[in-house]
Amino acid sequence: MVSHSELRKLFCSADAVCFDVDSTVIREEGIDELAKVCGVEAAVSEMTRRAMGGAVPFKAALTERLALIQPSREQVQRLIAEHPPHLTPGIRELVNRLQERNVQVFLISGGFRSIVEHVASKLNIPSTNVFANRLKFYFNGEYAGFDEMQPTAESGGKGKVIKLLKEKFQFQKIVMIGDGVTDMEACPPADVFIGFGGNVIRQQVKDNTEWYITDFVELLGELEE
Repeated sequence: MVSHSELRKLFCSADAVCFDVDSTVIREEGIDELAKVCGVEAAVSEMTRRAMGGAVPFKAALTERLALIQPSREQVQRLIAEHPPHLTPGIRELVNRLQERNVQVFLISGGFRSIVEHVASKLNIPSTNVFANRLKFYFNGEYAGFDEMQPTAESGGKGKVIKLLKEKFQFQKIVMIGDGVTDMEACPPADVFIGFGGNVIRQQVKDNTEWYITDFVELLGELEE
C-alpha cells in the first residue's frame, strides 16, 4: 500500500496525466445529454447509472443505450452547438498548470469523440491526445452504430489506452483521474489513480480509492507546493 505522501510525490513527478471526461472534466454525462436531445433521457440515465456502477459490461451498456438513442449526425451537432458541456470548476487551471510543467495531458473517455474533441479544444489539448468512441453515420446522417474496434468501447479499455501510451511514449509514471469504476480499473497499468467526486460520488470508487478528491483545487495546491 502506497502512503499518501508517496502518491502525492508520484502525482507531482508524473510524465502524463489522463483524465476521464464525463462527470470529471465536464459536469455532465455526455450520453445522457445526447439522450435528452433525442427525447429518451429517463431510460438512458438509468442505464448509465448501472454501467458506471460496474453492473453491466461496458460495451453491452453502450450498445444498449445507443440503440435506444439512435443519434443522428445533426442531433450530435445540435447538442454541441446548443447545449455545450460545462467544464468542471478548476479543470482549466489544472490542465494549464500541468502543461506549463511539460506534463502530457490526455482525455480518455467512454463517451463520444465529437463531444470530447470539443472539450479538448477548450482546454488546449490536441486532438491526438483524445481517446474516445467514434459514432458512425450513414451518408444521410442517420445513426449507423459505433466503431467497436476502439479500445474505449470495451470494459478495461482505459487501461488498454494507458498501456499503449506507456509503450508508445515510454512514460514512466502515468496518473489516471476519474469518477467511475472504469477509471479506477485502469490502475494498474496507471501508476496512480485519483478518484474524483466533484460532480457525482460513486460509492464503490470512494470506498476503494486511497486518494479521493472533490475539488481540483486540491491537485493545483499539490503542484504549487
